[in-house]
Amino acid sequence: MSRLNYHHLYYFWSVARIGNLTQAAKELHLSQSALSTQIKQLEHTINIELFERKGRTLALTDMGKRVQMYANDIFTKGEELSSFIHKGVISQTQHLSIGVLNTLSRNFIEEFINPLMSNDEVRFSLTAGRMDGLLNGLAEHELDLVLTNKPIGLEHYDQLWQSQLVSRQPLAIVGPADKKTRGQFPSGYTDAQWVLPAKTSAIRDSFNALCARWQYQPKIKAEADDMAMLRLLARDSGALSVLPSVVVKDEIEQGLLVEYQRLPDAFEHFYAITAQRKFVPDILKSLLAKTC
Repeated sequence: MSRLNYHHLYYFWSVARIGNLTQAAKELHLSQSALSTQIKQLEHTINIELFERKGRTLALTDMGKRVQMYANDIFTKGEELSSFIHKGVISQTQHLSIGVLNTLSRNFIEEFINPLMSNDEVRFSLTAGRMDGLLNGLAEHELDLVLTNKPIGLEHYDQLWQSQLVSRQPLAIVGPADKKTRGQFPSGYTDAQWVLPAKTSAIRDSFNALCARWQYQPKIKAEADDMAMLRLLARDSGALSVLPSVVVKDEIEQGLLVEYQRLPDAFEHFYAITAQRKFVPDILKSLLAKTC
């Protein structure tokens, strides 16, 4: 393969980062045709198609996304070197862009990012969304990390991703203090009403397994696939619920809810998903090393 032209790579990186050829050409002070020619020369040199046209927009190919990962590492380090040359020091402030599944417990998120809150050398941003959009954000280097309570399924599987279990929280039956029974499930739960996670959730699967074991038929008042909504229902409905205690830790501390009992060998699992890359920010390494 011919020697890589880093000017061409930089032009590719700029277009990939900005997402628009016209805007990138404007920022680089080049004509659109000249910029397009430079990128075509890079594609010819490495014998890889980096972009494909979708209507009037350019989209990265799968190989283009991988090349962007390397280019991002190269030019991020280059910007640090430039700062060191001109200022004599490398900036100590690090920034993390964290994506969170939009149904994830806000209390868990707060616990996870707590080390960042007390670190004056770190800034971070949080973006909530669906799994597809979050993984796209990782692939486009808009996000450094995605937090989810769902493992990567076959529909999302790609060697690009790295998934790490960062926490597991025991599942418990929670409800109002004045309705707590002394007996173990299902004793004392005959007339109980329930607000439960959606049927598609792993938490619901665990509860259904417990009910099947004891041939218990729950009286379901409401269902929700969002932890924030389930937390409100558990707090305000007077019904019982099944969720990790961390979700309602504030309500438990205030005496609004109590933990009746934990489900045997049942947990909600939380994962951190990152994109495979050569350069990983130190603060991200540190954050993941402190989990589980």
